[in-house]
Amino acid sequence: MTVPADDPWGRLRPLTAARIGLHTTGGSLGTAPLLALRLAHARARDAVHAALDTEALAGAIGEMLVVDTAAPDRATFLLRPDLGRQLAPGTTLPRGEHDLAIVLADGLSARAVQDHAPPVLAALLAHLPRWRLAPVVVVRQGRVAVGDAIANALGASAVLVLIGERPGLSAPDSLGAYLTWQPGMGTTDADRNCVSNIRPAGLAPDDAAAKIAWLLDSMRARGQSGVALKDDAPERATRLQGTAP
Repeated sequence: MTVPADDPWGRLRPLTAARIGLHTTGGSLGTAPLLALRLAHARARDAVHAALDTEALAGAIGEMLVVDTAAPDRATFLLRPDLGRQLAPGTTLPRGEHDLAIVLADGLSARAVQDHAPPVLAALLAHLPRWRLAPVVVVRQGRVAVGDAIANALGASAVLVLIGERPGLSAPDSLGAYLTWQPGMGTTDADRNCVSNIRPAGLAPDDAAAKIAWLLDSMRARGQSGVALKDDAPERATRLQGTAP
């Protein structure tokens, strides 16, 4: 596709992944943007249906526990979100006295967890020397709320769920981090804090880890999370300090 020299969108397109000022032919998209859109849509669909490679993940992060939810397969997981919030019947986890349970769940993009969870986790652990950590748990066919059940089973005061977010047409590999203090049966999404869009083209792993660590320290200091916890961290201080002021 040849872009006219006087194209007012030409200098703006490199600044964003959004599709702006697309070339059209009559009332339809031009061939190049149409093919790019179809490719992005295919990548998003692939991300939703892809399976998590737990062996490769273990090689990247080390020792971990692998569990399943009540959703027996990917098709059921997509049709029954409620089953992805429950551990499979008969699941047992080693209970102890832990401050934090870290859960990795495939969610709606296994690719996001596969690629971005290991560097986020590695950066985060450096910020948590005073936290008693439960074994890392990897969940197949998991939704965010399954972390509540895992934290309760492990005896953890807080839970961090690193999960693949719903793919978009410009981000099939976005990782989200959901943090909850004292999760339980009555926990709702209003009780959680979220750090989203963790990926190379979004929030870098080091910055995400610093933000997560600040939120965790604030949760423990104040005994609350979600809408009750205001995220007022200094813009760059968390990357340097990693603890609540």
